[in-house]
Amino acid sequence: MGQVTVTLNGRSYRLSCGEGEEQRLLALADHVRSKLNMLVEQFGQAGEDRLLLMAALIIADELWDARARLRAAGLDDGGESVNGSAALPESGTVG
Repeated sequence: MGQVTVTLNGRSYRLSCGEGEEQRLLALADHVRSKLNMLVEQFGQAGEDRLLLMAALIIADELWDARARLRAAGLDDGGESVNGSAALPESGTVG
């Protein structure tokens, strides 16, 4: 089993992943870090929980927008996702 250490907002997190998935996990963490850093620049240290929630919502919004573009291009049938959760709503706008 692989392991990586991710640092977000000055705090380190040790995460496990599948063997060979370390680079993907680090790349995902970099994406989250970039959103988090943008929020810190915009709002300052508004509390770690709040900043991480805001970053998660921004990333979810990006995902919904991407899914909507796939649907519009006829590349996504709008069915259930791989993890079995319900399809995303038509609107990808948060807030």
